Amino acid sequence: MLPRKFFVVSVVFFLTVFAYGLSADKVTEVKLHLHPDHGKIRPFETAVVHAEFYGKKRKGFLDSILGNKESTKSKVDTNDWKIEILSKNSGLLSKPFRYQEEGEKTKGGFAGFITQGIGAVSSKDSVLYTAPSKPGRYKLRVTTGNLKAETLITVSGSQNNSTGITLSSEDAQGKYAPLVKRYAPFIAQETWFDPRADYIARFDYDGNWKGDDNWENLRNGSSQAYVYYAVMETKTHWFLHYNFFHPRDYSDACVVGTCHENDNEGMILTVRKDGSPFGKVELLETLAHNNIYTFTNEKRIKKKVHNVDGTLSFYNETHPIIFIEAGGHGVLGGDYKTSFFDAKLMSFKQNTGVTYTYKDGEAERPSYGDDRNVGYSLISIEDSWWQRGSNESGEPNETFEKFYIYEPFGNRPKTSKKYIAGSFLGRTASDSMAKPFWGWHDRRTKKKKVLNTGQWALDPAYSLSVCYKWPKELPVATEYLYNPFLEEPRTP
Repeated sequence: MLPRKFFVVSVVFFLTVFAYGLSADKVTEVKLHLHPDHGKIRPFETAVVHAEFYGKKRKGFLDSILGNKESTKSKVDTNDWKIEILSKNSGLLSKPFRYQEEGEKTKGGFAGFITQGIGAVSSKDSVLYTAPSKPGRYKLRVTTGNLKAETLITVSGSQNNSTGITLSSEDAQGKYAPLVKRYAPFIAQETWFDPRADYIARFDYDGNWKGDDNWENLRNGSSQAYVYYAVMETKTHWFLHYNFFHPRDYSDACVVGTCHENDNEGMILTVRKDGSPFGKVELLETLAHNNIYTFTNEKRIKKKVHNVDGTLSFYNETHPIIFIEAGGHGVLGGDYKTSFFDAKLMSFKQNTGVTYTYKDGEAERPSYGDDRNVGYSLISIEDSWWQRGSNESGEPNETFEKFYIYEPFGNRPKTSKKYIAGSFLGRTASDSMAKPFWGWHDRRTKKKKVLNTGQWALDPAYSLSVCYKWPKELPVATEYLYNPFLEEPRTP
C-alpha cells in the first residue's frame, strides 16, 4: 500500500496542473481555415471550418518548473468563441469539436493534462458546415471577444448521389413481426463532425462479416439504415429489444478505451398484455455507456435498484421517441434532460441530426447529416448475431470474440449455448470494446450483485421483478413462453 503522504502530494500536484489548465490565454488574432482548403463543395456536402487563435500564451505547468518565459505571440487554446452563418437558410453547423487530421488522435488522459493543460485537451476549435440545397456563396463569421474573422464557402453544381454498396432491405418475420413493427422506435440520431459514423447501419454494411475492418471501410460501406431486434415473451409481457449498430464510436479526444471500432447500444421496450392484440407500452429502458435509464408513463411503477428517469413520448401514437448521442451513441428517452431533441416540436434543439422511422421495411440512406424521416429495415438478432455469437466451444470468429459462460444472479436459467460472445471483434482505436446485448452490463445492478453481465437484456422479466417496485394489480411473470437465448421454452 502506498503511504498517505503520496496521495496528498498527488492531489496537490493534480490540482496545480488543473489550475494551470484553467487559466486563460489572451487572444489577439483569429485565422480561419477550410477543409477542403479550396472552399468549394456541392449541395449537402460538408466542409470543416477550423479556427486558429493566436495571442499571449500563459505559462504551462512544465514551463513554470523549467523557468520558461511567457511567449509574446503563439497559438493558444480557447472555448470562448462562436460561429454564425450570416444569412438564413444558408447551411447548417455541427456542435464544435477539436480538429484532427485523418488518423490523428488527440492527446488525452493524465499525460495530456501535464504536457498541454486541461485547456488544450478540452478546447474546441472547429465545426462541420453542411451546405444547403441552393447553390451560392455563403459567408461564415467567427467571433471571440472583440475580434472577428470571416470566410466564404462556395456551393455549386448538383448533389453528389454516389451511394457505395447497396444491401437488400429486410423486414421482421414470423409471429412477433406485427408487434415489432407497431412499436418500432422513432430515432433522433444526433450527428457530429463525422456524420457517416453516426448513421445507424448493419454490422456487415461493408459486405462482409469481419469485425476488424469496419472502421476503415466507413467511406465505402452502405449508409442504408437498419435496426436489429429480438423478442421475448412471458404470461404478462412482451419484451422488444431494438439495437443500434454504428461502425465507429468516435470523438475528438480519443483516450484509451473511449473510441473504438464497432458500437452497439440499444433499448428494451416492455409491453404489458392487456387482452388486446398489441398490449400497452409500460416501460422503456435504454442503454448509454453501461448505465440503464428508465422511462414510463405508469405512475404506479416505482424505483428500486433502478431509478425512474422520465416519461415516454410517442410518434404517431405507437412509436416511442428515442435520442441517440453523436460519437458515443448512448441511447436516451426523447424527453430526457440531456437529449438534444425536442419530442414536442419534433426537432433538434441544437446541432445537426438525422431522424429515422420504420416505413414498411425499406432501408433508406440519409442524404446528409441533417436529413428527416429516413426509413429503416428490421433484422432479427436471433437469426444473425446469435448464430455467430454463441457456440459450445468458446472459439472466436471473424465477427465475435471474448466468449464467456453466462453466470446469472438469482438462480436464473443459463443460455441456450454454453459460450456467448462478450464483444464484437475490433482492433482500431481500442480492442474489441463494442458488445452485443448479451455482453452489456449496468454498473449499478452489477455492483449490487442484482444483475450480472448480460442479464438485463437476456432475462428482462427477472430484471423487471428485482429492479422496480410493482403494485399487486401489475403482476410480473418471470417464466418465459418464448426466449430463444435461454434454456427455456423457445417455440413461438
